[in-house]
This record gives sequence, C-alpha cells and structure tokens, in this order.
Amino acid sequence: MNGTDFRMPARRLATVATATALAAGPAALAGAASAHATPDQGRASAVVLRTGLDVSLLDKTVNVPLAVALNEVQAPQSAQKAALTARLDGVDGGQPFNVLRADVADAKATVTAEKAEGYTNLAHARLHVPGLPLLSLVELGTVTSKATCEAGKPPVAASNLLGAVTVLGKKVTLTVGGTTEVKVPGVGEVRLDFSKTETTTRTAAATALELAVTVNPLNLNVAEVTGTLTLAKATCEAPAPAPAQQQSAPSTAPADVKPQGAPDDTGLAATGGSSTTPYLVGGAIALVVAGGGAVALARRGRS
Repeated sequence: MNGTDFRMPARRLATVATATALAAGPAALAGAASAHATPDQGRASAVVLRTGLDVSLLDKTVNVPLAVALNEVQAPQSAQKAALTARLDGVDGGQPFNVLRADVADAKATVTAEKAEGYTNLAHARLHVPGLPLLSLVELGTVTSKATCEAGKPPVAASNLLGAVTVLGKKVTLTVGGTTEVKVPGVGEVRLDFSKTETTTRTAAATALELAVTVNPLNLNVAEVTGTLTLAKATCEAPAPAPAQQQSAPSTAPADVKPQGAPDDTGLAATGGSSTTPYLVGGAIALVVAGGGAVALARRGRS
C-alpha cells in the first residue's frame, strides 16, 4: 500500500470519532430532560344529579335499583354537559319515568396548568321518585355549586341557592351547613343537608343538596323508595405548583478590576463551562487522537 491509502482512512477515522463525540452530548441531554416526571395537571368533576335509591314494588317482591347520574363530567381536560332530564325505564309500570325535570341543568369541569374548577348550575328543577307521580319530592329555584383549586392557593368551595324550596309539597327554609327534616304522614320522610363543603390543602368539594329519602305513599307498599340523592356537586384538585427555581449563591470571589481604557473583550468567548462542555472536550480529544494516528500512519507510509 502507498501513503495515500493510509492517510484517507485516518482522516475518515478522525471525522467519525469527532462527530460521534459531539452527537453524544445533545442526545444525553435530551434523555436526561425526558426523565423528569411531568407535574400533576389537577382534576375537576361536576354532576347535576346522582341517585342511589332502592325501589321496592308490590310489597317488596320486586326490587329495582335506581342509580342515575345526570350530566356527570370529569376533567383533566375541559368538559361540559347540559342535558335537561333523566329517565328510568321499567319502574313505573314499564313506562319511562322522569327522575328530574329542569329548565337548566349544566355541569362543567375545567383544568389548566394553573387551575382546576368544577361548576354546576340547576334552575327550576323538580325531582320525582316512583310512587309519587304527581307530587314532587323536591322543587327548587336556582342552585349552583363551585369548587376552585388554584396552584399555590387555598382551595375554595361554595354552594348558593336562590328561590323557594318545596319538599313533599311543603315549603322549607334551609340553613347553610345544616340539616332539615321534613315528615309528611302517609307519604314519607326526607332529610336534607344544604351546602356541604369540604376543603384540604389541595382539594375542594361543594354539594348543594344531599337528601336521605324514605317514601312509602299511604303505606300501601306500592312503591317504597329509600336511599340518597345528590344535587349539584362540584369537586377539584389543584395542579401541582411549578418547582421553584433555585437561585445561585452570590459569588464571594473578588471582581476583576480592569485598568482605565482597557479594551472591551465582550466579543471573546466566555471561559465558563456548561452542561455540554464534557462532550465538546471529548470530541476535541477524539479529534487530536485520530489526527495523531493519521500523522503516524502517514510517516510510516513515507518511510
């Protein structure tokens, strides 16, 4: 072989070694960045109506669970529903049975990087249970529940009620955070908890009305209904706060003092290292080694 045959592979070897060393740096940095876990986005939910009732027909010879969730939404992503009625088939003589009628029944859940929020709005609502086709279990004006959880701030939960509330045909006055009991002879009993709220350091929940129901019209055992109902509930969990950036400690090294009129070396390269410095140094070393090998091989060829 002549000298040219040795010099060409040596040059190629130097080029490949340098490119490999330089390419390894950014790739390693990218892998390190992807290893960090993404922060919790937060969560939110809202529901207009949720029932957990047990309906007994024909002197308890037939039991039908009444489990309905109207306009239930959950989010890491924004969601919204606005259905106006909930129906149950197979209870009222096999005919569709309307559990809830309302002019407005809106549920919305929203989550962003800074805030999670659940919201429900129910207006002019009439809630029915089997056995009481003409008498509403509950009638109310406008009720809203809202739960807001912002990153780094205390969560907030609240429920509001506008207008009168009627339970089994009786107008009642509800107390915020209190319990109201309504008993109607020959019809049944209803216990209402109004505006229940719960908060922790990162979560919040607001429930406008929570009802415990026992209905047995005229004690005829035509349709005995027991269980619970939840109206206008909203929940949230705050997104995790962004990690605080660590501030570097002030340097105690004496500042460089330049003589008056010294030239400005702003355009010169900075001498400080960075996270890519080891890879650049590695590439430079590979280039030097490969170059030295090429020179040695070339000298051998000439000799």
